[in-house]
Formats: sequence, structure tokens, C-alpha cells
Amino acid sequence: MRDRFGREIDYLRISITDKCNLRCKYCMPGDIESLPMREILTYEEIACIAGAAAECGIKKIRITGGEPLVRKGCCKLIGMLKAIPGIKEVTLTTNGILLEELLDELCLAGIDGINVSIDTLDPGRYKDITGYDELDRVLRGLDRAYELGIRVKINAVSVDWPLFEKGGPDKEEDRFKDAYDLVGLSRDRNIDVRFIEMMPIGSGKDFQAVSHDLLIPAVTGRYSGIIRDENRHGNGPAIYYRIPGHKGSVGFISAIHGPFCDHCNRIRLTSQGYLKSCLCFDTGVELKSILRRDMTDNERAEAIRSGIRDAILCKPKAHSFNRAEKISEKHAMSAIGG
Repeated sequence: MRDRFGREIDYLRISITDKCNLRCKYCMPGDIESLPMREILTYEEIACIAGAAAECGIKKIRITGGEPLVRKGCCKLIGMLKAIPGIKEVTLTTNGILLEELLDELCLAGIDGINVSIDTLDPGRYKDITGYDELDRVLRGLDRAYELGIRVKINAVSVDWPLFEKGGPDKEEDRFKDAYDLVGLSRDRNIDVRFIEMMPIGSGKDFQAVSHDLLIPAVTGRYSGIIRDENRHGNGPAIYYRIPGHKGSVGFISAIHGPFCDHCNRIRLTSQGYLKSCLCFDTGVELKSILRRDMTDNERAEAIRSGIRDAILCKPKAHSFNRAEKISEKHAMSAIGG
């Protein structure tokens, strides 16, 4: 289905929980309270919405959280979504803590790709950012997923950690050390390492983002012969580069300094059943009440399809992340699903 601006909307991101087993400073500080399960969509309700979405032209689904793997039965849901006619791809974004132990189940469910969120390869800094000393565990899961042949990507949020992190690097030349280290993961593995500009939502607005106007030349300038990679790398808006001698590519998702709204193809379903048309704004359609209303199955399916169409047609032309007074979304990123 196309929105008012002619964009083909075929990608749905589904948050299945607002809970997480990490406490990253910019996403989910320790004082955030989780919702009771009765407020969260059941897997059957999620599958019902996904089925209606497929009938409206959605072909690709990404499961997010919070941290999706903390919700029992996540792999079962992936299998349910894979079975929906019209859904061609189901992928997952995870912090990787539970990845190693659930990989067999994920493979059996038919997962098509996994994005792992890692902001640093420095164990001390990882603990400072996330609140937990779990980097080795995450990297083991990452390596095993790669060995199993799953399409793997790394997501790293571009934050100026030295501005607030006690004991962080003091020298300007060390400012991008975390990024340089992460790029190294693409040397011997055919995985994409992507850097994502911090968006001023929830706790993220309290931290100093790194402009990709600075990060991109800092990273690409370290390698002679680096070239733009024009190959398609999935559903996202990243601009990719290929480094000579590296098996994988390096990507940059520049929501603030390189907006990609003209090509945005996604809508987002929160774990509470609210269908968002844009991450920046609080506009959308509330679907949970439709799911739980007393009506026939056919009436419910048509009402959900109508709600999905409404959300797509109210999708704005562009976000306003560069104008704080225009941002109407006030929820934490963990409640939205990213």
C-alpha cells in the first residue's frame, strides 16, 4: 500500500515487550517501570494484526522490544509470523544476551536475519553503558549466529560517550575509538556494522549524539580504497561502504544529518497495540481496543485493516528530529520499539 506521498509501505516493526535485561543509559534507565502483561498484546493478537497488515501490503516484519528474547515464546511467535501468507521475511533485533542459548529455536522458527546491538568492544565501557558485564556472552552469540549462516548485522548508536562517561577517552583522536573497533568486526566476517545517529526520544534526548557529518569521514578516512557499496542490504536506510580486505560492509543510518524520509517504508506496532506511522510523532491508530472488542472475526479483521490503512495514510512527509519543539513522541524508546 502507498501512503499520501507515494511511498510503498511494506515493512512493519513489532515491539513484543517493553522489558529488557540491560539498562543502557540512553534507552532504558533503571527507574523505568514495565507494563503489566494484561496491557501487552498476546502473540495471537500480534499474529492477527500481522495477518491484516500482510493483506494491506506488508511483506517484511522485524521483531523488537525492549529486548524481545526476554519474552517467553518469542521463537514461537516468529514461526507464527513466518506462516502468514504474504510475509516474506521475519527478522529480529536483540541485545544478544540470550542469543546463544536461543539460536537453535530461532533457526527452527525460520528467522531470516538478526541485528545485534553493540555500542563498544571495550568490556569496561560496555558495562558502564549497559549496567552489566555481558560483552563476552553477546559476542559468543554473535559468532555462533554467524557460524550457523544467519544474516547478521551490528547496530551501534553514535553517542559521544566521553562527554559523560567517567574514565572515558580524553584525547580527540580517541573520540571514535569504539567505532573504529566495531568496524573491525567486518574484517573477517561477512556482516554489516551499522552506526545509527542518536534520536532525541525518551532518555536519548539527554545525551550528546555524534553527528554523522563527523563520524562518516572519521571512519571512512582511515581506509584507502574505500568505496560506496551500492548493493541492497535488507530493509533499512543505511548508506554502506566497502573496505578493501573486509568481508563485510560498514553502514551509517543518519536520521538527523542524512534524513531518509523520502524513502521510508515502515510503520511500527508498540507492545501495547498502538500502530505508529512515524517514530518522531505520537500520531497513529490504537488497535488493541479493536482486538478486544466484542465483534465477529470478520468484523474485527476488517476493522484492523481499516486501522492499518488509516495509519499509513496519516504517515507524515518527514520527521522533525532537528526541531525539538515539533517532536510529540514522549515515550521511552523501549516502549516504542525503535
